[in-house]
Amino acid sequence: MSRSLDAQDRLQQLETIIGDPTGHLGLAELLTETLRRLREVMEVDTATVLRYQTSARQLVAFAAAGIEEEVHQGVQVPVGSGFAGRVALERAPVVLDHVDETTVVNSLLWERGLRSMLGVPMIAGGELVGVLHVGSVESRQFGESEVGTMQLLADRLAMAIQMEALEENRTATMALQRSLLPSRLPDVPGLAFGARYVPGAETGLGGDWYDLFTLPGDRLGVVMGDVSGHGLEAAVIMGRLRSALRAYALDCESPAEVLGKLDRKANHFEHGAMATVAYGIIGPSREALTLSLAGHLPPVLARPGGPGRLVDVPADPPIGLTIGQPERRTTVIDLPPGAVLALYTDGLVERRDRPVDTGMRMLAESLRAGEPERVCARVMATMIGNRPAQDDVALLAIHRWAVPAES
Repeated sequence: MSRSLDAQDRLQQLETIIGDPTGHLGLAELLTETLRRLREVMEVDTATVLRYQTSARQLVAFAAAGIEEEVHQGVQVPVGSGFAGRVALERAPVVLDHVDETTVVNSLLWERGLRSMLGVPMIAGGELVGVLHVGSVESRQFGESEVGTMQLLADRLAMAIQMEALEENRTATMALQRSLLPSRLPDVPGLAFGARYVPGAETGLGGDWYDLFTLPGDRLGVVMGDVSGHGLEAAVIMGRLRSALRAYALDCESPAEVLGKLDRKANHFEHGAMATVAYGIIGPSREALTLSLAGHLPPVLARPGGPGRLVDVPADPPIGLTIGQPERRTTVIDLPPGAVLALYTDGLVERRDRPVDTGMRMLAESLRAGEPERVCARVMATMIGNRPAQDDVALLAIHRWAVPAES
């Protein structure tokens, strides 16, 4: 078979390698089948796809044909090291005519007896997705046409991997988010609750959350938080902060102290993460909420018969933003009988065409005391309406009964 191909031949060769659509196959199986065809068409002995792990800056064997041990043994190659690491670092094709420990990090390759290799970067949307390489036990020259075919294939596979990764990220984020939000709001004598969570239409799922939990002494913990960023990473950080806050809440009487411990934890273990959090405690009398804000927007309180108003609560530094232990303060907010208190994230009040201050005023004007589910429905209709939210929206309405609960 001639190894000198023009552009048209290269496209035909690519179609032969990709073959008929195989929608019933998962990504790993699809890649393995494609690599098997690649071996046949290019007359090589091995073909491998390594996926790039951004956080670790390394390549991990994901699919292989002819040298399946790479996948089975979880081969890892740091970016910049050896053959595949060089392809990833330079983001350019590399041809290797000498395979041993001086040129290749993965010992399986020279133990397999490979003498010549060709590797190309897998890039989609300007981002490194991985490396595709082939190897031959016979010495051979890989020509420009073969490099071109490999690069075309790598581009196709990179897009498929990236799309699969985005879908996996969204699915995992959604599952994690649903598992961490309260499945049902608690039954608390003297109080009723309503809540909404809507993922952003543009940003997707992220790190917004709300939480309600009982505490010793017939008290209730109330949380509204927003981790910066979106996707699985933000949701994972949110989950860790949520669990840590609950643990600190059991040991600390003051919301300010709880947020101080959470800030210390985030600065030590969650480098680069930032979150705004509102945490408060409602006592057994249900007459007041003791609240501390870590960079979060103030709640809105609506008394019976009147519009809501923004509560004057000082906002201390966000979680994870400052080094050291800034002073954190608490504010006691009275909850008159029949009143509703609303906590929310910035996605509810901020849009590109509406500054956050304007949105906060709109929220206050729209809030009226009443049954909390109806309160949430009215607020969402006013603030979101028929336009999808650009960012995540979390809303929690707390209604103190006008008549004390019967025992």
